[in-house]
Amino acid sequence: MLAELKLAPSGVVARFEREWKHDVQKVWSFLTENDKLSKWFSELQIEDLREGGLVKFDMGDGTFEEMRITHFEPYTVLAYTWGEDEVRFELQRAQEGCQLVLMETIHNITSHTAKDLAGWHVCLDAIGALLDEHTLESREDEWKTWYKKYQDHVDYFQKNRLQ
Repeated sequence: MLAELKLAPSGVVARFEREWKHDVQKVWSFLTENDKLSKWFSELQIEDLREGGLVKFDMGDGTFEEMRITHFEPYTVLAYTWGEDEVRFELQRAQEGCQLVLMETIHNITSHTAKDLAGWHVCLDAIGALLDEHTLESREDEWKTWYKKYQDHVDYFQKNRLQ
């Protein structure tokens, strides 16, 4: 299912939801433990896991973007800056495991927005696969498929919000 896009006071919120048959602690470990984080988003690294702490993004050229942790509640909420935006993971117990909600607050939709949304979509699919002890066959092929869908989704949202 595509992320839901909604207008918000600070721009647009993209909301992704997943339910997995795994407990909150196991899912949390994929968001906060570097050995597991690297399996689904190799450029990210937790440097200081606390509110006000630090997440680093490896730019691939020897430099790192530092992202501040804006909200931290163990096993419940992890939010951090993402450029001028913010990403927020929320976990809660579900009847058969755990529900994860990822919200990205996007201040300005750009030509890169659909790429980012497709990327988050595939990242969440990768976490789900890893939780089930397998991997996606080709993350690049998955991304290409979802990118086309998200480009249409963002275009439709932009067109309709302006009317």
